Amino acid sequence: MADIYALTQQALAGMDVELVDVERAALGLLRVTIDRAGGVRIEDCEQVSRQLSRVFEVENIDYKRLEVGSPGVDRPLRTDAEFRRFAGERVEIKLRQPIDGRKVFSGTLVAPAEAGDADANIPASAQQAVFGLEFEAKKDDIQVLNFTLADIERAKLDPVLDFKGKKR
Repeated sequence: MADIYALTQQALAGMDVELVDVERAALGLLRVTIDRAGGVRIEDCEQVSRQLSRVFEVENIDYKRLEVGSPGVDRPLRTDAEFRRFAGERVEIKLRQPIDGRKVFSGTLVAPAEAGDADANIPASAQQAVFGLEFEAKKDDIQVLNFTLADIERAKLDPVLDFKGKKR
């Protein structure tokens, strides 16, 4: 699966889209999830689908149906770059280990401060960025939960959706 992810990522280079995920599903379905600044349009999905169909045929990738779509409003977050990109947004995280009997937290994602001179002697592989999550523990009591990506079981965007629209 890593090979097909790398192949897909290479095929999409220069297309102004970001590869979020590649998944093989039942009955030969190959699901490709893309994103782009400003949101994914149907034209983006069509263009990616045409490009990948050609590439997968040349590379003999076995699939029966190709599905290209956006990650949706509750986009999963997996990488350091994604966490940094969505700093300031509302997210939901599930921790691997509970804190005060609780594993799931929702709040505003806070990116770590850029590494200063004090971290210059630590190899990059040993550095783990510490992110923050500002959440309301009790009414009007904002707390900050600090975590690294290794502490996370899963994370996703958790926007507040208003279906009521503007009142006139």
